[in-house]
Amino acid sequence: MARLNAVRPWRGAVLLAAGMYFLVPLLASAVFTLDVPGQGLTLSSYSRIVAAPGFTGSLLLSLGLATATVALVLLVTVPAAVAARLSAPRLRPVLEVMCTLPLVVPPVALTAGLGTVLRWGPEKLSTTPLYQTFVAVQNPDFPLVLVLAYAVMALPFVYRALDAGLRSVDVRTLVEAARDCGASWPRALVSAVLPNLRGALLNASFLTLALVLGEFTVASLLGFQPFAVWIVQASGSDARLSVAVSLLSLLLTWALLLALTVLGNRRSGPGASYTPAAMPPAASTAASTAEGKTS
Repeated sequence: MARLNAVRPWRGAVLLAAGMYFLVPLLASAVFTLDVPGQGLTLSSYSRIVAAPGFTGSLLLSLGLATATVALVLLVTVPAAVAARLSAPRLRPVLEVMCTLPLVVPPVALTAGLGTVLRWGPEKLSTTPLYQTFVAVQNPDFPLVLVLAYAVMALPFVYRALDAGLRSVDVRTLVEAARDCGASWPRALVSAVLPNLRGALLNASFLTLALVLGEFTVASLLGFQPFAVWIVQASGSDARLSVAVSLLSLLLTWALLLALTVLGNRRSGPGASYTPAAMPPAASTAASTAEGKTS
């Protein structure tokens, strides 16, 4: 008891220091946007956000890129992670190294490589059908090259989230139960495995969304203007507007995190780990039995 009393003040001090570390910059930014010299406290910095030139377009572009990136990276990593766990356990270290490799590649180096390929392609392949492909992936309205780059950058976070989810369930038992009831491999994956990975999929999706909304280096160097690039460019002409948008984007990210957390907790409640109604009756029964074995 005496030992606990000696430790608790240190815990409070650590929490206070951590709170000040995170809150003081946010409060200073809020004061900077609200206290305008000559006008006093005003919300003009926030009321001008929607009408700011380029705000809506850049925000919609970032949200579209984030949605496409989440779909692409999950489409690639989920089947690979499940297949490595079921059919080729020896390839799991190889898959892990490949998925974590983007952590050691600086975004500047990745962008330099992409830029070289994008310049080389149209010059060398101008007489082939691939020329239109190079043009299409650089369309400023929706640059698919950013989706490809963001998917690579999100691989380490997505794989870690999925790997943690796969470790918490007996994937082999679930798949074998579904297969014994006549489900195909895709049906077994969708109806028996994915519902039990809902939390991992939500975490992976949120990490990818946060990465795309805040990414600046690749988009700026390649000459596109998603939300993060627009904020930096807006700071040159109106610093208070730029800081106000940054604060709102931070609050939006926290709201999405809270919504995903609440959604995951509701869906992961008792009897709601997956949706048996989406499965054939026999497969649903077998999957329920398999889940009982895993628990």
